[in-house]
Amino acid sequence: MTVADLKKCLDAAEKSPREIAASVSGLSEKVLRYKSAPDKWSILEIMAHLADMEILYAYRMRQMVADEKPVIAPIDQDHWAARLGYLQESLPELVALYGLNRHHNLNLLRRLKPEDFDKAAFHPELQRNVTLADYLQMMVRHGPNHLAQIESLKKQAK
Repeated sequence: MTVADLKKCLDAAEKSPREIAASVSGLSEKVLRYKSAPDKWSILEIMAHLADMEILYAYRMRQMVADEKPVIAPIDQDHWAARLGYLQESLPELVALYGLNRHHNLNLLRRLKPEDFDKAAFHPELQRNVTLADYLQMMVRHGPNHLAQIESLKKQAK
């Protein structure tokens, strides 16, 4: 990953929390809790997922940078949503947590040297090593993917 590519990714990753916060601002409880199907997530659950994933990104990225031969603990995101009480979360807290943790993660990434982005951890679900650069690219895609889901749910719920 070149320095220019790195800057582009970091700048793109910085946008998601603001865009998503704007998208969910002022939504009614009905819209926040609307599900397109029983096994699909609501906007509130998506927000809790985003907040939790940012915590997970923080831990995994720090493992890659600081530990020797780290192994990523796999998760089941649907179990997290069902068992961690995502529907009992507070939207303002989730928006703040997602934004603050993303900001903190990006501050760490901006402090690193370009060669640090080649550091990796073994991902058991993928059966291969994933690099810090891979994780940054996942972060860049993650927010916009869920923003599209949020926008679709808003239209369906009205």
